Amino acid sequence: MKLTLDKNSLDQTVPQILRGLGYGFIIDKKSGQESYVRSLGRNFYPRFHLYLEEASNKIIFNLHLDQKRPSYSGSNAHNAEYEGEVVENEMQRIEKIITYNL
Repeated sequence: MKLTLDKNSLDQTVPQILRGLGYGFIIDKKSGQESYVRSLGRNFYPRFHLYLEEASNKIIFNLHLDQKRPSYSGSNAHNAEYEGEVVENEMQRIEKIITYNL
């Protein structure tokens, strides 16, 4: 699920905003890709997983829910939800907090 915002309207940096929302920065060891995660419990999974994309003055939040770690060694595939009530509610929470602080 994606959310697009005007970067110029934000009063904080995106990393500051995400830290305030409970997200931590991670780098994938294999691909080197940067992203943010927010665990839903005491373990690493399930977790919300958020990728950022930038296009001119826009910032695109791309969110999904990782249910569990990849099933077998060497696999990048995992059980993830890219839409649905849980993902929609989290994206609404993100949007609400960001736009409230504008």
